[in-house]
Amino acid sequence: MFFSKGRRALVCLAAAAAVLLAGCASDTMKTYIGQPVESVIIDYGPPSNVLDLGWNERAYQWRKISTNVVSGTSSGEIRDTRRGMRYEEYTTPGYVEEQECFYTFYARMQQGRWYITNFRQPKLECE
Repeated sequence: MFFSKGRRALVCLAAAAAVLLAGCASDTMKTYIGQPVESVIIDYGPPSNVLDLGWNERAYQWRKISTNVVSGTSSGEIRDTRRGMRYEEYTTPGYVEEQECFYTFYARMQQGRWYITNFRQPKLECE
């Protein structure tokens, strides 16, 4: 896909911001290690998926969808043509971008309760 210079700069800026913010979700997820899974449920609601991984092990997964509306642009210029002065307008349509993120915690059963033991690193765009 080809981007205009403005869009290319916006994409580069967003990527740079993502790199600077990397670790934010992971840092938050680290705080739950050793806590019962109910701690995460209290903060983020029920998980989207619960997977049994084997004896005494589970994965709890939360799904988050973020929607961002990018507005279109319109610009123009007056040009001198053979038929006189004309205004030429250039428009770029807006669009909606959607980001789906999954946050996964691993847990083990201890004394009748599930405790967080680890987590899966979210993809970079979800940090």
